[in-house]
Amino acid sequence: MKEKTFIPLCAFNIREKGFDLKMINFFKGIIVGIGGIAPGLSGSVLLVILGLYQKTISAIGTLFKDFKKNVIFLFPLFLGFGVGVIIFSKIVDFLLTNYEMYTRFAFLGLVLGTIPLFYKEVKKEGFNKKYYILISLSFIIGFSVFYFNKNLFPTISNPNIIQSVILGIAVAGSSIVPGIDSAVILSSLGLYELYVSSIADFNLSVLIPAGFGLVFGALGISFIINKLIKHFYTPTFSIIFGLFLSIIPNVLNESCIIGLNVNTLISFIILIFSFVISYFLGNINENIIKIKQIIKSVLEPFKRLTSNSIKDTPKN
Repeated sequence: MKEKTFIPLCAFNIREKGFDLKMINFFKGIIVGIGGIAPGLSGSVLLVILGLYQKTISAIGTLFKDFKKNVIFLFPLFLGFGVGVIIFSKIVDFLLTNYEMYTRFAFLGLVLGTIPLFYKEVKKEGFNKKYYILISLSFIIGFSVFYFNKNLFPTISNPNIIQSVILGIAVAGSSIVPGIDSAVILSSLGLYELYVSSIADFNLSVLIPAGFGLVFGALGISFIINKLIKHFYTPTFSIIFGLFLSIIPNVLNESCIIGLNVNTLISFIILIFSFVISYFLGNINENIIKIKQIIKSVLEPFKRLTSNSIKDTPKN
């Protein structure tokens, strides 16, 4: 008789956990994809907020050192990113076309809601007052570049191969470096409309060469960022945080006219609602615990009152 092979139960648990982790990373990738397509909402900042930035940069920067392990980690994340970009490019395009002011205020709220957790990430490995200087300098430089140099180049609608490759490299750089808004960078290069329309229309003549630029750009830039984070964590994240703050004013544009009217009121309600959602999701585990504690503290007096009333009820 052949001996029955015994497979420990923990092996199934490990497989299940591995599958769950891949699914979680897939859905996180979708969220990052939304950040990649939405003005002012950087996909790389969302990676920081979701706790995946350093691991992702390390996996891309050292892709060929442990190829199988890195690909297993990156594949569901990148697949989710692609799904997020493809699905939400049409939605964002529709919202910006028909409800631009409301949409931009929603994005502003989402961006502002990520600031507390991003700042916490900056301070994670030691922080002192001198880093505020770095944050301030990078904010000033970033604001000068992003605000005063909009639309440096004319809009490109029929790109050649080189321009399509540059599109991919620009997307890679602005997606990998937190605080660099893809929409702002691409708009400055005259490539944003091309980026959105080529994805929405699935224009392979643009997407294929852009894909090559994206891959090579991602590998090179990730390698550099990975080295900087390993050896200069706090200075690197301080500069990145300053750049991130500098892009916030660019979320709103000339279409966002504030006045004493219903549109402005609705816009600010949307901003507050978006801020709350973003802040809550940014640190969801801790916030759920806090909410449970608040609910418990609110209900505690009612529980005591109920228990006391039951005790005071005369028995027949």
